[in-house]
Amino acid sequence: MRQRNKPWAKQKLDDHPQYVISSPDSQKGSWSDYFGNDHPVHIEIGTGKGRFITGMAAQNPAINYIGIELAESVIVSALDRIIEQELPNVKLMNANAEDLRDFFEKGEVDRVYLNFSDPWPKKRHAKRRLTYKTFLSIYEDILPEHGEIHFKTDNQGLFEYSLTSFSEYGMLLNYVSLDLHNSDYEGNIMTEYEEKFSNKGSRIYRCEVQYR
Repeated sequence: MRQRNKPWAKQKLDDHPQYVISSPDSQKGSWSDYFGNDHPVHIEIGTGKGRFITGMAAQNPAINYIGIELAESVIVSALDRIIEQELPNVKLMNANAEDLRDFFEKGEVDRVYLNFSDPWPKKRHAKRRLTYKTFLSIYEDILPEHGEIHFKTDNQGLFEYSLTSFSEYGMLLNYVSLDLHNSDYEGNIMTEYEEKFSNKGSRIYRCEVQYR
């Protein structure tokens, strides 16, 4: 979906350094100092407008959350949510997932969330999918041993591809749901896209995978 350009977005992000991490590479190795505690750090890659990350932060005050989003015109909406809710345990990072190794040491991130990532349906674009093996290697380098990825999508093709990608990488499939909203899973926080697609009758797929 094409996002409306917001030329003022960058300035607004710059104006809120208490919520937006301006130089994430300078925090590498010292995220506990940045947050002022030793709580686990969970990141969401492609945080969009921030409904999921703020919902998780409100529900789990003893976990630090970082929402990572490349598009300034999108992440500024997540900033509005954080400002409104005054959540101390959630920050935003306007950055590319390809650069995560520049921001985090091994084990500094305790969990990765991938929610409704771009499916990049054309075969020639497979390397851009956030569940492609190159990205799985990046996540492995910032997660602890046996670290987890939690993945949700409405796209059946991407879900099937991702399960194969996880398995071929040697990961464990700890949980798989082919119809999340009609399952017994508890504590689900919906994203904006999730609500939109589920209201149209789309099935939501979810899995939890773990590095060996």
